[in-house]
Amino acid sequence: MRATRHLDPISFGVIWDRMIATVNEQVAAILRTSFSPIVREAQDLAAALFDTRGRMVCQPVTGTPGHINPLSQAVKNFLAACPLKTLRPGDVLITNDPWLTTGQLLDVTVCVPIFKGSHPVALFACTCHMVDIGGYGPGAGGTDVYEEGFQIPITKLYRAGRPNEDLLRLLRQNVRSPEHFLGDLQSMRTSCYVGGAKLLAMMAEYDLSHIEDMADWILARSEAAQRRAIARLPKGRYTHTTMLDGVDEPVRLAAAVTVGARDIAIDFAGSSPESRQGINVVLNYTRGYATYAIRAALAPEVPNNDGSMAPVHVTAPPGCILNARPPAPTTGRHLVGMFVPLPVLGALAQAAPDRVVAEGAGAVWCVELRGRRRGGRQFTLFLTVSGGMGARPTKDGLNTTSFPSGIAGVPVEIWEVAAPIRVYRKAFRPDSGGPGRWRGGMGQTLEVSVAGEGDWMANMMLDRLRFAAEGYGGGGAGAVGEAALAAGGPLPGKGRVLLKPEARMILELPGGGGYGPPWERDPELVREDVAQGFVTADRARHVYGVTITPALTVDAVETRRLREALAGTS
Repeated sequence: MRATRHLDPISFGVIWDRMIATVNEQVAAILRTSFSPIVREAQDLAAALFDTRGRMVCQPVTGTPGHINPLSQAVKNFLAACPLKTLRPGDVLITNDPWLTTGQLLDVTVCVPIFKGSHPVALFACTCHMVDIGGYGPGAGGTDVYEEGFQIPITKLYRAGRPNEDLLRLLRQNVRSPEHFLGDLQSMRTSCYVGGAKLLAMMAEYDLSHIEDMADWILARSEAAQRRAIARLPKGRYTHTTMLDGVDEPVRLAAAVTVGARDIAIDFAGSSPESRQGINVVLNYTRGYATYAIRAALAPEVPNNDGSMAPVHVTAPPGCILNARPPAPTTGRHLVGMFVPLPVLGALAQAAPDRVVAEGAGAVWCVELRGRRRGGRQFTLFLTVSGGMGARPTKDGLNTTSFPSGIAGVPVEIWEVAAPIRVYRKAFRPDSGGPGRWRGGMGQTLEVSVAGEGDWMANMMLDRLRFAAEGYGGGGAGAVGEAALAAGGPLPGKGRVLLKPEARMILELPGGGGYGPPWERDPELVREDVAQGFVTADRARHVYGVTITPALTVDAVETRRLREALAGTS
């Protein structure tokens, strides 16, 4: 047997690719076997490979920053509670403690030690968003963590390969969809062993006794690359503030980004205090999205692991909304936490305006639907839909794309198979993208109803109904969101609503901000936007200064006159 330090650089590169393949296989196993659409289709999850010191070495190609980055700290917490020397082959650890993992009870984390003979060589871990965890359920309506659902302390789901039947009975009794919940748990456990089998096969092929040297090499290279990217920035302290709807009152996210010679410090002092409602964020989740913003802006090609996260230091005052203390309610934490990159990028824009995107829709819109199928059987469906991404310095923002979360869009057909719902409309929302030299990404319109038996409930988790996504560099703001009934009357951004069987719900999702003055946009791009229905001819004329004829051509003379007037009044 040998250690990886004896290998040549080419072999190192091959082994690195093989390690990435192991975690890709791990997450593929989850996607193929999970029971819940939010895991299987939306890919609201994370998975990763860790060395025996609990350091995250690599992650797969899918996974959200709010899951994968906190997972790094979660495994360290697992090992603090259950040291590796006390674990045996077949042990499986589990928890959903918000302060030890990803910040809400609905996110369940599983960790599995992998043994080569009797010696531990690695750990595989994954986090998945569950449809239900009992208690209040999804949303911001809980008043403390005890009301929000069933808490699982760090414990063993399996002991030496034998299931913890007492824990499984407790879980089965306390969740509304036990078949989905327990099925997803088995999917998570199995996926870790799939990754472990691939890793052991690779180690056998290269006659390796451990992966610690390889982990040292990967993490050192990742950290060095991240530090080089930071070193290229002008040194200084930069600040920015982002405002959100909140529940009872608006929420302020204040970020101060201090760029040093080789490190970046991000401090969220000045942000709003903890809320009485369940939109509070734990520091793990705040740190996850803040570090993601830095890496995405400065060095997106660098692997995401403990090495690349090391130069970014995140702090927030205890008791503020971004560093909530137990027993604060946190189940709706994404409604604030997914906005964390925006003030960070807004501050960074002052140092590197060519590296950041304009503000986008931010948090994914989530609506939990509950009701009864015809015949009386209950159902629960969790809808996730995305607004527009902010424009980039050299490109339009992506339409209906969940930045920064990375949650995938779920096909309408999946929703309609999973539950008795009808989707009447799902389309781009014209004029929702902020105007600019580069247009903000568009939001979408979703019209849906339930075709079940009796009244149905919609649990709303929405934001950006009041505060639009800001444009950068002279770009305009994106459209704010709207939620209403087709028959008339607004719906709340947060909270539960009981609706009649015939009621239709219409969601108008927000768009991303634009980048650069709109009258500098290529007239041909404006013409294409009008032809595709992204921008109306009226907006093209009055905001972009481009006159589009009925034949969908550009009136060059009138456009020149309009643009000269717009530029002169700027």
